Amino acid sequence: MARFLEVAVAVTVVLAAVIFQVNCGSFRLKRVGHAKVLGFDWKNCGQPDAPAVLKTLTVSPDPINIPGSLTAAASGSTSVELTAPLSLNVTLEKEVAGFWVRVPCVEDLGSCHYKDVCDILNQLIPPGQDCPEPLHTYGMPCHCPFKAASYSLPQSEFYLPYIDLPYWLTNGKYRVQGDLGGGGKELGCLKLSLSIHSD
Repeated sequence: MARFLEVAVAVTVVLAAVIFQVNCGSFRLKRVGHAKVLGFDWKNCGQPDAPAVLKTLTVSPDPINIPGSLTAAASGSTSVELTAPLSLNVTLEKEVAGFWVRVPCVEDLGSCHYKDVCDILNQLIPPGQDCPEPLHTYGMPCHCPFKAASYSLPQSEFYLPYIDLPYWLTNGKYRVQGDLGGGGKELGCLKLSLSIHSD
């Protein structure tokens, strides 16, 4: 991934892995037989001169079924090379009785600070291993550094398998903000909102 969009896709994968799977050993997990993700929305939240910007992102269908397939297309750019360490501050909020409540960071789950996304990517996809699809098909790398450039990911299909979720994350409305930083500077910021309804 030599471009910010690829980083955004990777960060989304990392966020999903962190929120749903990684280091959840001591959490009470619930096997989700069927879930729906509704009302997925996004926006940039960085400074006007932030170097890394997601320009377009479309995801369908709505609702997204888990397990099931989704189709996504995106474009973005970065004006600077993104090199390790790339920090990521995640703020996860859940709507409770009409109020947005910040979910604390417990064992790397929730509103957490991750010192280096590059290191997390290396753990998820060991260096030397082929990048996952559709990145591999389009010849996109999935490790740092990510060169300054513009990029467009054509419409691609992804399969979402059965997942285990922490018991408190199985139903409700959520907001997630990810702030990407490096060299003491903010590089980009992305906000996601969605609802999860599960059996």
